[in-house]
Amino acid sequence: METSTTRTDPGGIFVDAAAYTHLDAWHAVAARLRRDDPVHRVAIDGWMPFWAITRYQDVWDIERQPERFLNTTRSVLMPNAFYDQQAALGLNIKSLVQMDGAEHDAYRRVTNDWFKPSNLRRTVEESVRVLARQFVDRMMERGPRLDFAREIGWLFPLRVIMSIFGVPPEDEPFMLEVTQKIFGSEDPEFATGGDQIATLLSAFQGFYPYFDQLTAERRAHPRNDVATVLANATIAGQPIGELERFSYYTIVASAGHDTTANAINGGLALLCRHQDQLRFLQENPAAIDAACDEIVRYTTPVRHFLRHATEDVEVRGKRIAAGDAVLLSYPSANFDDAKFADPLRFDVRRENASEYLSFGTGVHFCLGVHLARMELRVFFRELIGRLDAIELDGATRDSASNFVGGVKHLPVRFRLRPASDDATDGARAG
Repeated sequence: METSTTRTDPGGIFVDAAAYTHLDAWHAVAARLRRDDPVHRVAIDGWMPFWAITRYQDVWDIERQPERFLNTTRSVLMPNAFYDQQAALGLNIKSLVQMDGAEHDAYRRVTNDWFKPSNLRRTVEESVRVLARQFVDRMMERGPRLDFAREIGWLFPLRVIMSIFGVPPEDEPFMLEVTQKIFGSEDPEFATGGDQIATLLSAFQGFYPYFDQLTAERRAHPRNDVATVLANATIAGQPIGELERFSYYTIVASAGHDTTANAINGGLALLCRHQDQLRFLQENPAAIDAACDEIVRYTTPVRHFLRHATEDVEVRGKRIAAGDAVLLSYPSANFDDAKFADPLRFDVRRENASEYLSFGTGVHFCLGVHLARMELRVFFRELIGRLDAIELDGATRDSASNFVGGVKHLPVRFRLRPASDDATDGARAG
C-alpha cells in the first residue's frame, strides 16, 4: 500500500501529536471519519500501518474480544525508528499494557487487590482528602493568580501516586520530569533537544536505576506500599522477572499520574469556560461525582491503544487481515453522537457520561481506574466547595502528544475561602 503524509491523509490526526493541540479541528475531522469512513486505513511513512477505529460501538466490541485482538509489544503508536532503537539498546517494556491472555491475568492479580475500591477506601482515601486540602491551601497561598496546571494540577496526583509507591517527596521532581518525557516526548517543551526518540529512551534509562534501588530497599525493609508488593511479587512460586517488574513500576508510576493530572487540568479549564456549569456544582455539591464522569469523557487523557488481529475479521464492511494493527481512538469514541447526544456540549448533568471509554473496557480495563476516580472526586469536592470565583487568566496550552495528553498550562485568577470543618463535612457528604 502506498504511504501518505499526516497532511494528505485525514488519519494523520491520530499520528500527528500537534493535531491534538487544536481539538476543535481534531474533532471535526474525527466526526467526518465516523460518518464517512469509520474504519479508516492509515499508512503514513515512518509509522506502522493501522486501521483507525472511530465509532464507540466498534471500539467497545474490539476491546471485548481479547483473543481476536491482542495488545502485543507494540500497543502504542510510535515511530518505527523508536521501536528499532529500543530493541537495539535492549530498553524493552513489558507491562500489563503489552501482555495478553493468561500472562496478563497473572500479572494483573499481583496488584489487583491493592487497587480495589474497598482497599483504597480503607488505606488511601483519607490521605487523598488531606492532600487535596493541602493543595487547595497551596493554591490559596499562591493566589490570586497562578498557572494551575504547573503548580497544582500536575503535582497533586503525583503526590498521591508517589505516596502509594512509598517514594519520598524529595524524589518527586525527578519522577515528574521522567513521566513527562515518556508521555510528552513529542512536545518541544518536554523533549530533550527536540528529539522525541532520544527523550523516550533517556526517560526509560532514568527509571531503570531508580527502580532497581527501590526494589533492593523494599526487599530489605518491606513497607505497606505498592513498591513492596512489586519488589517481592511471585507468580507460580517464582519471583517476577526484572523486565516485568521494571515495566510494572513504570506503568503505575507514569500512567497513574499523567492521566489523572490531565483530567484535573482539563476539567478545571472546562469549568472556567462554562461558568453556568460551575455555579450549578457550587449550588449542588452532590452532583460533583457525576460531573467528574463528564470531565473524564470530555478530556479523554488516553488518546489511543493499538490491538493486533489474530485472524481475518470484518468491521463495518472492511476486511482487517490477521496481523493488521487497529488503533482504538478513545476521544473519537467518546464524542460519537450515536452514543452521546450533542457530544461537543460539556454537560455536567449528562445522564450517560459514566459510559465513557476513557479507561477502556474488558480485560484491559484500567487497573487504577478506582484510584483516578477517587482523586478527581475528592479534589473537585474540596476545590469547588471553597471557590468564590475562578476564571481563565490567559490562553491555555495543550500538550502535543498522540498517546496521553491534555492541558499543560492553565493560567487562572481566583478567590478561595479557607478550609473549614463544614466544608469537609459537605465534601464527604457529597
